[in-house]
Amino acid sequence: MLKDSKIYVAGHKGMVGSAMVRKLQKEGFTNLVLKTSKELDLTNQQQVISFFEQEKPEYVFLAAAKVGGIEANNTYRAQFLYENLMIQSNVIHQSYVHKVKKLLFLASSCVYPKLAAQPIKESYLLTEALEPTNEPYAIAKIAGIKLCENYHKQYDCNFISVMPTNLYGPNDNDDLKNSHVLPALLRKFHEAKTHNLETVEVWGTGTPKREFLHVDDLATACFHLMQTYEGTISVNIGTGKDIAIKELAEMIKEIVGFNGKIVWNSSKPDGTPRKLLDVSLIRSLGWEHRIELEEGIKEVYGNKYLS
Repeated sequence: MLKDSKIYVAGHKGMVGSAMVRKLQKEGFTNLVLKTSKELDLTNQQQVISFFEQEKPEYVFLAAAKVGGIEANNTYRAQFLYENLMIQSNVIHQSYVHKVKKLLFLASSCVYPKLAAQPIKESYLLTEALEPTNEPYAIAKIAGIKLCENYHKQYDCNFISVMPTNLYGPNDNDDLKNSHVLPALLRKFHEAKTHNLETVEVWGTGTPKREFLHVDDLATACFHLMQTYEGTISVNIGTGKDIAIKELAEMIKEIVGFNGKIVWNSSKPDGTPRKLLDVSLIRSLGWEHRIELEEGIKEVYGNKYLS
């Protein structure tokens, strides 16, 4: 990519897309095409066709998606499947039609089997059953990965995909009904501290283990791969380290300065028991994460709640 290359970042208002924009601007890229969902409905095929005909981007970062936590994934199952399939299909196909030089698709580590061996290698995709609560979202993301792979094979398109682990960082969604675990915990503990509550309820047993990656590290990884990688394998992006949800809750409790007790609601689902990505491929390609979890959470908490 040249500094004046026309680059379309789909989903630039979201956590991942906004991190991608920050990274590109920091690296001196100035010709960015950015459209909100009100300006361009990516589920609408005709709107996407018109956009590509008019703008003719040279490079595309496909970070637009309908996303959410366990409850949102389980509640809005049809929406998660339909909207993500439409977004991906429209953008990837028009990138082919309009001869985009390179496209990077953001998938998700939830595409892997629920009980996959740990750490999870890229080759484990489609080997066993998915986690039922987010199966529709995972199937949509698998379809996006396979679109990139097969447009690459059939049409020789330079379309690549990546599978990030659990993300956190600026512009994260902290809605307690629809968010992921880390931003939800930050908000819960902050509000409990602010209102002098004695307890904070956390879903599940606290035993599942999760890996967390700062979204700015993800943006750096995507930028690196966009410059260097041309394979058909969807690349894992993570830290190679995980933490039990119980330990995460204690860490956030300490960072926030909440002095009450944590109450575990074991009637609520835990989700996948463990999800740690094997990051040996991306490390062999010359990238490693830089922001450690505690440091990253302190930064996010300070910027969002204390500034």
